[in-house]
Amino acid sequence: MKRLLIAFTALSILACEKEANVDYALLTGKIENTKAQKAKLAAGDYETEININADGTFTDTLRIPENGFYALSIGREFTPMYLSKGDSINVLIDAMKFDESVMYSGTGAAENNYLAQKTRDNQSVMANSVEFYSLDESSYKAKVDDIKKTNQTALEALEEADKDFLLTEKQNLVYDQYAMLQSYEQSHAYYAKKQGFEVSSEFFPEELKSMTYDDAKAYRNSQSYKQMAFKATMDDMFETIGDDISSITTEDLSAIKEIKIPALKTDVISYLGGFLVSPGNENMEEIYNLFVSNTNDEDVKKSLTETYEKNKNLVKGMPSPKFVNYENHKGGTTSLDDLKGKYVYIDVWATWCGPCKREIPFLKEVEGKFHNENIEFVSTSIDRAADHDKWVAMVNDMELGGMQIFADNDWQSKFIQDYAINSIPRFLLIDPQGNIVNADAPRPSDPKLTAMLETQLGMSSETTDSNSKVQM
Repeated sequence: MKRLLIAFTALSILACEKEANVDYALLTGKIENTKAQKAKLAAGDYETEININADGTFTDTLRIPENGFYALSIGREFTPMYLSKGDSINVLIDAMKFDESVMYSGTGAAENNYLAQKTRDNQSVMANSVEFYSLDESSYKAKVDDIKKTNQTALEALEEADKDFLLTEKQNLVYDQYAMLQSYEQSHAYYAKKQGFEVSSEFFPEELKSMTYDDAKAYRNSQSYKQMAFKATMDDMFETIGDDISSITTEDLSAIKEIKIPALKTDVISYLGGFLVSPGNENMEEIYNLFVSNTNDEDVKKSLTETYEKNKNLVKGMPSPKFVNYENHKGGTTSLDDLKGKYVYIDVWATWCGPCKREIPFLKEVEGKFHNENIEFVSTSIDRAADHDKWVAMVNDMELGGMQIFADNDWQSKFIQDYAINSIPRFLLIDPQGNIVNADAPRPSDPKLTAMLETQLGMSSETTDSNSKVQM
């Protein structure tokens, strides 16, 4: 009997040890009124997909890297979650009223029901953006304080909640408050229609004014801290690099190496890579190498590499890809080779593209300035074949100038693919020998375009002014 008791005690201890060493969280649930087949759970560099059955139910064993805050996404909607290893949580969501319906049960439910209610309460207070952001400074700060106090009261009322959660969320409420204060100046200017509005010197608390962003845990666990850290980093970055991407160097981007939070560094690199790993920048290769050597995120590296590979043959001086026998609005067909001996400024556009159409008056003005010079202005429509007649009518109705041509296969046209064009409007400048001057040239509305063309054509500003007067 004594041996049996000893054996039973040993088994009990072993069972407790195994329970303490559980390295996963169990998540089950049901999503009503959705056609989504997958949900996604993510935080930092951790991401996993969860299969959703035809009836909306799902279950998954999540090998989370650490206890902390995550985001559960279904389609375009998401809800914040707190997961600890050993949790067994069930969630019910109606996709037709996503945030309003989120409800948890099981181990870990208390923390997550708090987060779901916090989301609902915050949305309720800020539902009327015009009213909320039009408040004067003192009223706005009082409202933000009320939001914090409401959430803090709910947090303190939690029973048997995870201690780390309570400690982290208490600080998160401070970050939430600071983020709302930071958003006031720009939002008040917009909603209250006060252009150039600036907050008073005492609006921000001293802790916010002097905040440094080097807390990796806070960056992972607080969306507000993440938002503020990214904004502060990018504001400092743009102070250095300005808004002319054509001449940015790795030296201008050296501050990236000093970012202390790895996830923030990766987010900055991912954002900047979207427009700096571009043939419009003569230092593209060096910038690409800087970016990939400063992140460990394989998805970001892959994206940067794909972009670089598409653009490496589109830098200044490389032979331009060619279009062949595109329909000319005035009749017949036109190929790029037909325009050799002239500079060619190409506007890639479509009749359905609002930003493209907003450039038309500026393009007409630029055409007027350079109408006597050795340059051809070519507008290439990538409308679908089904919209051909719409293109013809718009060219006539808007009295579009220059050379108007129609791409042979809209987005899939070889010329469009070769230039890696995935958004419009897009502008290209090619020299008289058929070589690329700029594969991402300034827009007609950008004064830099006139300066670039004057330089290429060897003109003075007096000449272009004279040309404009002749046209008028």
